[in-house]
This record gives sequence, C-alpha cells and structure tokens, in this order.
Amino acid sequence: MRAGCPDNAGGVPRQCGRAPATHPADANPGRLRRRWRGIDRMRGDVTQPEFGQPRREFTAIHSHGLARVAAATPLVVTADPARNAEATVALARQADADGVDVVVYPELGLSSYALDDLHLQDALLDAVEQAVDTVCRASRELAPMLLVGAPLRRRGRLYNTALVISGGRILGVVPKTFLPNYREYYEKRYFASGAGVTGLEITVAGRTAPFGTDLIFEAADLPDLVVGVEICEDYWAPIPPSSQAAMAGATLLANLSASNIVVGKAADRAHLSAAQSARAMAAYVYSAAGTGESTTDLAWDGQGTIHELGDLLAESERFADTPQLLVADVDLARVRQERMRTGTFNDSAALAGQPEQRFRTVRFAHRPHRRDVGLRRHQRRFPFVPDTRERLDLDCYEAFNIQVHGLARRFRATGGGRMVIGVSGGLDSTHALIVAAKACDRLGVPRTTILGYTLPGFATSEETKANAWALMRALGVEAAEIDIRPAARQLLADLGHPAAEGAAAYDVTFENVQAGLRTDYLFRLANHHGGFVVGTGDLSELALGWCTYGVGDQMSHYAVNAGVPKTLIQYLIRWAVSHDQFNEETSKLLTAVLDTEISPELVPADATGAMQSTQDRIGPYELHDFFLYHLLRHGLAPSKIAFLAWHAWRDAAADGWPAGFPDDERHAYDVATIVRWLREFLHRFMASQFKRSALPNGPKVSFGGTLSPRGDWRAPSDASAAAWLAELDRNGPPR
Repeated sequence: MRAGCPDNAGGVPRQCGRAPATHPADANPGRLRRRWRGIDRMRGDVTQPEFGQPRREFTAIHSHGLARVAAATPLVVTADPARNAEATVALARQADADGVDVVVYPELGLSSYALDDLHLQDALLDAVEQAVDTVCRASRELAPMLLVGAPLRRRGRLYNTALVISGGRILGVVPKTFLPNYREYYEKRYFASGAGVTGLEITVAGRTAPFGTDLIFEAADLPDLVVGVEICEDYWAPIPPSSQAAMAGATLLANLSASNIVVGKAADRAHLSAAQSARAMAAYVYSAAGTGESTTDLAWDGQGTIHELGDLLAESERFADTPQLLVADVDLARVRQERMRTGTFNDSAALAGQPEQRFRTVRFAHRPHRRDVGLRRHQRRFPFVPDTRERLDLDCYEAFNIQVHGLARRFRATGGGRMVIGVSGGLDSTHALIVAAKACDRLGVPRTTILGYTLPGFATSEETKANAWALMRALGVEAAEIDIRPAARQLLADLGHPAAEGAAAYDVTFENVQAGLRTDYLFRLANHHGGFVVGTGDLSELALGWCTYGVGDQMSHYAVNAGVPKTLIQYLIRWAVSHDQFNEETSKLLTAVLDTEISPELVPADATGAMQSTQDRIGPYELHDFFLYHLLRHGLAPSKIAFLAWHAWRDAAADGWPAGFPDDERHAYDVATIVRWLREFLHRFMASQFKRSALPNGPKVSFGGTLSPRGDWRAPSDASAAAWLAELDRNGPPR
C-alpha cells in the first residue's frame, strides 16, 4: 500500500487513487457499499447528485450554510473504557436525535484522563481499542461525526489522540502536538508528541486510518463543513496547530481537552477559544473533562464552549453531575465569506507556505439531516443594536463619541466657523443636533456656534415644528425659521406643476421641490455665515435611497449620521437621556421626539388627519436594518437573510429584545411579510448606488459597516438586482 493511502472506507484522502474498502470487522458490508456507491473509484471524489449541493429546504439550517455542533461531557469512569464507550454512545444517540452534525468529546475520554502510569498498561490500552470498536459500530446508524479522545499505540509509541469517527469508520486519527510537562502535568512521561507526524497510518481495532497532525476532514455533502482537530495544550501554544488547519481550509476547529480547573482558569480557556475563533476566522468547539475524572490531586469542571468568529454562541453548565450536551448552530458559510473578504487570512496562509498543500483532506459522506431542526443560536432582531444592557451602554457610548469626535475634528479643519443644521423635530436631525451640541462643549465654544433652522413646508406638523423650536431653545443654539412654502410655490409654478394651483398632485416632484429647497437654503446660509452644513441623513436612508439626490438631504458638508442606522439612532437618543448627557428639559424633549411617527412631512395629511408615514410606504426600518447588516457585513444570500429574519422576528413574545425596548413596539413578522420587504429592499438598494457614490464625508460608526464609497462599500451605480431577486425566488420560502 502506498504511503498516505490507507485502507479506510470512511475517509479517502483527496490525493489517494485507491478506492475505499470494506473492512472484515464490519458486520454489514453491503450497507456500507450502498453508503459509498457515490464515490468515484478512480478519484475518491463524490460524483453522484446525492453528494452535491443539498436539496434546498428553506426551513433547514443546512440549506443556508449552517451546521449543528455539540460539546459533549459524559460522566466518565476512571480507567473503565467499556463503560466510557457506553457513555460516549449514549450522548452520540442524543446528539443524533437532536440533529447534530459534529460532536466533540473530552481528551482521553475513552480511558479517562487522570490515570498517571496506568496509561502505560496494556490491559487498559487493549480495553481502549475494544471501546473504539464499540463506538465505531454504534456510529453506523448515527448521523453525527464523533471526535473521541483515546490513548493509542503505534510502533512502540503511545499517543494522546483524537479519533474522528463517522458511519462506522475511523476517518482519521490526530495526535496531540504539545505535551504539557509542568506544574501538575507529566504527559511526556507517557506520550509521544505528534510534532512532525504526518502522512502516516494507524490500525485501531482492526481498522486502518490516516494518522498525523496533517489531517482535516471535509463533508462531501455539506458545503463548508471542514473540520480541524487539536487537543487541549495545543491551543495554549503561541501558534496552535488549529491555525495551520484553518489556513488549510478547516472552518470548524475542535479541541478535545482535559484541562483541570483552578480558580480563574475557566475565563482563560474561554478567552483562548474566543481569540482562536476570531484569529483563525473559524467556529471553535471546546470540550473539557468533567465529573468522573480522578480527583486524587486535581478537580474538573466539564467546561464546554462554542464560539464563532470571536462570538460566544453557547456555554455549558460547569461542575454538572449529569452528562452534558451543549448544542449550537455555527454559520460556516459566514466563516467562509469572512475569509474571502479579509486579505490578511490569505496572506497568512501564503507566509505559512500554503498549509493546504501539506494537509491531507479526508472527504466523507456525512448525510446531514435535511429536515427543519429549528435554529440553535441566538439571532438578534437588531444586529446593529446589542441586546444586553452592558454591551448596549458601551456601544452607545462609543458610537455617540465617534460622531462627536468626528464632527469636532471637521470643525477645527474648517477654521472654526459655524455649524448649520436643518432641524425638523424628527429623529435624525434631533440626533445630529445633540451631537453638534456635545461637539461644541468638547471644543470649548458656545453652543450658539450652531445655527439651527426650521424650514416648514406644505406638510410640516405643528408638533414636530414645536419640538424643533423647543429643543433648540433647550440646547441654547442660535435658532431661526425660514418658511419654504412661498419659494416652493414659485418653483412649482415655474415648472408648470398643478400643485402650484392648489391641486392635490403630490408626486415626486412635489416632494423633491421641498427637500431640495431646504438643502439649498442651508448651503447658502452656510456661505452667508462662514460655516458648513451638518448632514442629518442616516445609514438606513442611504441604503434605501430614501433621500433627495444632489441639492437635497443626500448632500451636506459633513454627514455626521451617515454611519448610523435608524434603529441605532433611536437607542443613541435613549442613551443620551438615560445617561444624563443633557439637562432634564432637553431629556424630556428627546423622549417626545422618540414617540413621533417617522415621516418626511412632504405630503399633507389625508382626510382622516393621518400624516405621511415613511414605514407604511417603504417598509419597517427594523427589517430593513436587519437586511442591510447581513448584506453589507456578511454578503449573505437573500434566501439566508430571509431565513435568519424569520427566526429573529416571527415571535414577538420571544426573549432577546434590547434593554428598555418599549412593549408596545415589539412587532412580529411572518415569512411572507419578510420576503415582501426584502424584495423592496433589494430593489431600492441596487437602484440607489448612484446616491452613495457621491456621499459626503462622515465617520464610520458601526462594526456592521458603512456605505461610503471610500470605505466598506464600493459598487457600480448601474448594477441590477436581478441575480439577488432570482436567488430569493429560487431558494426562499415557497410562494
């Protein structure tokens, strides 16, 4: 047999030409031949449709690039592999019933870890091989890939290993590289390091499998599921082995651990897992030994965590007296997309000598569940707004001060003139005004440096105008009013527009005449007073093109809100109130603004007195901000955006609302409504690029991104939305 071509039907290294074989130890070879009939006997690659792109069921996580993973902590029995195998299988069956794809067990879980010199006893090691056989046989009828820890012998050496088992086969065995030999650990007394062990095979319980630290495992029928394995101490190293596996293509990294617990260590392990998932741009599953390990000199807490790109998705109960199965859904397509847009990842692989050329890729038929298994990850309704009070306070503090700092710096650069702001009494202009007021305070100049103007038009309500005046007075800015209606009538008359004669012709020309005049006045006022115009339009409006181009609210000298979405602006104003950024009178006025309907106030009220509503016309901003975040930050397909939005928004009674969110504003949306507004968003987003290409300067605020043509988003102005809409029709929910 050629080196690197193991007799292993469960996993065929990509470079092997040998066909998978059925081992005599398997009781049902016919079933395995049927299982592998899609394997090309000449190349070891998948050829049948059943191994290609999965059938797209909108409600199934696998249709959207997610996989379900678990950190398992069975109750071990010290030095009793037979009982430990039973405990391993019991959790594997539970995971299978729960739709799990990959289960990660603790280090040396089949033997137990804290055995000292018992590791070197053949009686124990023989029992371990029998336990491996038990787990392999049980796995034949189970869907999950199992990552199981065991001490294994090979040519006069004993290795601390992770066995990767699926469908009755050992896909491969990965030895531990870094063996701790300090403080309470003496692993070099028993084990050989896996350093430099590559391209080899090992035979365990009559099964031959690839062996080495150069293995990753790729599901042939679940795109983006590529697994890399390391063991405990490995990720305490300056350059963990999982970094190499990630650069070789692994999207899911697993750590089988037996780290004992001392005060403060659990936080260290969680930090390492979070950091490695962020640095390696991967999902990371960590499973530590727990109850049942010997406590002769050490204690064990059974810590389990699941991270994705630095974010904690789930953590287990520690010191549990019952078996634990920590389950979460990881977004492996998101991992792939993050790597695609981050050139540093590819540069690192190049500097490391392209690890994918050194690693052996073991491809296997995973056969994931295709049914709706729900979604086992927290899906934020407001991706721009944290839903924990502590993080929300921090984000609002940073966002507000980013805007203040940016505006103050621009003021200094202009030579210390005046700030000119159009104040409507709505959300956006209110927020721009309080940012400008704080910028004045920071600069040490009087707030009368700000020239605030109300510019009432044909549909301006008394409520919003009163709010605008009251707010300007409370903040102490220099305030004035210019009625644009006479100039608007003259312009409409010059155009021959019927509204000039009193007709109810409220078309786009009627609206834009008012929006354009307001901006025209502001620019000329800035010229007249030696100042600059502070823009009030926000990120959500830029995404939807809900702004008048050129001499309109799309333009300003500095667009202080351009990096802030509508949903975050509401919380920034709430934060300013709750953190006493202004006096009591101002805080009351800010609260009144929050309670006002979002409206451009360009069309007069209807016969019932109802004002023009932006959200009735273009859709809820809370949905549009959700769509924008996942399209801009992650580049998700529209069908996946709809899937995530459906899980986030389908139940208003579900937990996860941001702190302090008003009860009467907690909405729910069914999938048809989500798709309706997503189609609207895609149409508007693509058609409005020309407005973003001419965007004035303004600070980036959110990690979710900005639409500045000099920053996160660069796109042609004449692109079509057809491909995105077609994907939504093809893979979205049935109509």
